[in-house]
Amino acid sequence: MDFYFPGRGKSGDLPPRRGFADKWHPQILETIPDIQLTILIGAYLNQPATVKITDNVRHFQRFLPTYFPLVHPSPRNNIWQTRNPWFKEEVVPALRRLVKEIL
Repeated sequence: MDFYFPGRGKSGDLPPRRGFADKWHPQILETIPDIQLTILIGAYLNQPATVKITDNVRHFQRFLPTYFPLVHPSPRNNIWQTRNPWFKEEVVPALRRLVKEIL
């Protein structure tokens, strides 16, 4: 995560600045006392490159109650969503229920 839009690259948005999250997130998160859920977009679970985001999203329960991994919400993911209908059928409703419980 970063605090500004880094711009566009050849194949989509540029990634956040390297090292930014490691440097600033701990300090910021200390100021938020009651975090009940962190939604992670993309590959932010510090896992080996061999672990696919699709697998993390499909098995989101493994990361609860602290994290909820999701794919990037982008029109470019329409093909991914078509290939993975379980996302809208299982993951989205589960996230909605969880957020409703927290609120």
